[in-house]
Amino acid sequence: MNKDDTKKDSQSITYRDAGVDIQAGDELVERIKPFAKKTLRAEVLEGIGGFGSLFEVPKKYKEPILVSGTDGVGTKLKLAFELNKHDTVGIDLVAMSVNDILVQGAEPLFFLDYFACGKLDVETASQVIKGIAEGCEKSGCALVGGETAEMPGMYPEGEYDLAGFAVGVVEKSEIINGKTIREGDAVLGLASSGAHSNGYSLIRKIINKENADFSSTFDGKTLKDIVMEPTKLYVKSILKLKETIKIKGMAHITGGGITENIPRILAEDLTAEIQSSSWPLPKLFQWLQDKGNISSAELYRTFNCGIGMAIIIDQNDITRAKQILQDSNETVYEIGVIRKRNANEHPTMVI
Repeated sequence: MNKDDTKKDSQSITYRDAGVDIQAGDELVERIKPFAKKTLRAEVLEGIGGFGSLFEVPKKYKEPILVSGTDGVGTKLKLAFELNKHDTVGIDLVAMSVNDILVQGAEPLFFLDYFACGKLDVETASQVIKGIAEGCEKSGCALVGGETAEMPGMYPEGEYDLAGFAVGVVEKSEIINGKTIREGDAVLGLASSGAHSNGYSLIRKIINKENADFSSTFDGKTLKDIVMEPTKLYVKSILKLKETIKIKGMAHITGGGITENIPRILAEDLTAEIQSSSWPLPKLFQWLQDKGNISSAELYRTFNCGIGMAIIIDQNDITRAKQILQDSNETVYEIGVIRKRNANEHPTMVI
């Protein structure tokens, strides 16, 4: 072994040489602390910075039942990379989980995120987590922690992945599970803000097929802004409704669209008859259907088609429920009715 070989063997290799920058991770933590601080609730005992987060169950609950959910943003992230727009996908991440646990009547309490990348870009990650904090703040839940994983070789340059985890609480006697839904009950639909975070593999395929110009406009908005519009958060308006109206069941319209999500809360002998003419099909979905030559059946089982949340209530509560939701700045439609299911009939019929 010559002197050069000895010198080469004695050189120290650092974690940074291997592609992991601990200093960048520390910088990110310092940047996001102000965002997280805005989301804190009185029940947070230990938040960001520890090995685990401590949270006290609110004392107003007599028989608290914890409800948990986890989700991601899906291939909508591919558009975020392509368009270099990272400030809204964090809102998507929060919405997908908190809207899910809301369906069972749960008040979201706290949220954790998982951000994974090949090489940490502090500026990009800060934009993403700022969006997460914004989603938490709008939902009334605390961002109590998370994980930033820098894994060289796992992801293409400039790309990352996201996962989110929400925990909420509901009074045991107030759990919404669909068991009281009966024939004749009404189905209300709350307007979505766009495609939310579902169907983006098909959306991207159509955009690529059409070589679509992201600066083209629909109703005064660019295609870029429309496809990156974050998922709507329904937490505060529905929790307000729940104070006055008995909600029999709810369905968050995500993957599977309208036809596949509403049946998840129905008994086997019931079907939801949905009238598609009861709300306007947003221009984005009209464009997708036209350019992709998508059948109506495929459209309604892939996308939310303008309805982000379905709420099932007694017919006698329709007027009052619509008023409460409108007062919370929701756009509400009476979209259908529950009836007995016929033999060999799908549990959701879009007419």
